[in-house]
Amino acid sequence: MNLGSLLRSRAETAGDRPFLCFGDRTVTVGEVEELTNRLANVLRDRGVRRGDRVAVMLPNGIEFPVAWLAIAKLGAIMVPINTGSRSADLSHLIGDSEPVLALAGTPESAAALLAAGAGQAGLLGAAAPCDLPHVFDADAAIAAAPAAFELPGIGPDDLVNLQYTSGTTGFPKGCMLTHGYWLRIAELTMRHLGVGEDDVDLTAQPFSYMDPQWNTILCLMAGIPLVIMPRFSASAFWPTVREHGVTFFYLLGTMPTYLLKQPPSPLDFYHRVRVVLCSGIVPELHAAFEARWGVPWREAYGMTETGVDLWVPLDDAESVGSGVIGVPVEGKQVRLVDGELAVRGVPMMTGYWNDPEATARTIRDGWLHTGDLAARDDRGFYRLVGRRKDMIRRSGENIAAAEVEAVLVRHPAVRAAAVVAVPDAVRGEEVKAFVQAGQDTDPAELAGFVRERLAAFKVPRYVEFVEEFPLTPSARVAKHLLRTRPENEHDLNQEQR
Repeated sequence: MNLGSLLRSRAETAGDRPFLCFGDRTVTVGEVEELTNRLANVLRDRGVRRGDRVAVMLPNGIEFPVAWLAIAKLGAIMVPINTGSRSADLSHLIGDSEPVLALAGTPESAAALLAAGAGQAGLLGAAAPCDLPHVFDADAAIAAAPAAFELPGIGPDDLVNLQYTSGTTGFPKGCMLTHGYWLRIAELTMRHLGVGEDDVDLTAQPFSYMDPQWNTILCLMAGIPLVIMPRFSASAFWPTVREHGVTFFYLLGTMPTYLLKQPPSPLDFYHRVRVVLCSGIVPELHAAFEARWGVPWREAYGMTETGVDLWVPLDDAESVGSGVIGVPVEGKQVRLVDGELAVRGVPMMTGYWNDPEATARTIRDGWLHTGDLAARDDRGFYRLVGRRKDMIRRSGENIAAAEVEAVLVRHPAVRAAAVVAVPDAVRGEEVKAFVQAGQDTDPAELAGFVRERLAAFKVPRYVEFVEEFPLTPSARVAKHLLRTRPENEHDLNQEQR
């Protein structure tokens, strides 16, 4: 089984069922089958072959999953790229993955992809035309392409994604994910949630992240609609849920907190939702989430490298407010190694693209070491207690400190930089930069320098200038000591008001 054959089999048996809903447009399984056949033909005519990489930099909408499934049908590999990526992000992603073609949603994105090294780009679902060289109109090409496409022999172990995730020691690493990886997540989650043909799913994250992708395959496998929001909006979320009769969804990061901050409404109980799956539920607010909307919220734990690892059973009300992340899912084993959570089983990435050393450090004797510190209680449930990663988790986004530091030191006034996480009541953590500068430097200008080169969510909110860094015996920056310094920082959010 592979993603293309799953789509084809569903189109043959339930082609008229609604599949993808975005705004006022809904396409059926059969329509997606034809669209992906046509796009697969277009990509093949443009030189895309089995095993080639195709970069996809599209906003949320029907076009993204159509592009992914068309790439999957070819036996090619998608490289999803956040639409907020800038020059430093793109130069690394394009340089590392070496795509033979890119798909973009705007002329500006197409130009940025070409500048980063993509040889050609197709505009898909773009509102504006583009006369840049090496850019073609993918929509026009799809309309003229044959509607039939013969599927090659693709197995569950064939790669279909290079899913880049922020690492702990540098720029993002490409997780090599197979067709079987996505099928296994969808199967496990469908059974865990008891999904039936009357269910309706919703996703609000950017499609460049893994969660909307597994939601897509779950809905295809279950034969139910997936409602796609353009972006997460706390004010629009529940009206969208009610409008489409959504019965379940997945949230993470600050999404639940922002929803809870919305004014209470007489319509809060007026919906069809029967369960919410969530990662990182704030224990102190867990009961309030359930009381506000009258449905159970259940924790799930996973990462790009491992898909899904643990979750709390749906009938386990005892865990509400406890902070536990659950028990291992079927097919996964979990153990603690010097307090660090290690997992093995399926689904699992096959390794990091172009980085065997990082793969060997992360996966040892079949066990993937997550970098998260955990404890196990008397019931066998696990709870996170800390992490070893040099990471910032801001509003659900993972940010490698080393990646931000690498851009900061490119500023002509900066001699050295160290980036750390600081607590934030709304976003969980914020990005703070300690900077050694050779001359007087405007902190807002420094943040602007980063903003031009990295996605906006990676830009430091706080900047503090230091004369020197505390060092460890091995001459590394002692970041734990930086976190205990008396604050003498610039809050850029405050200064910009």
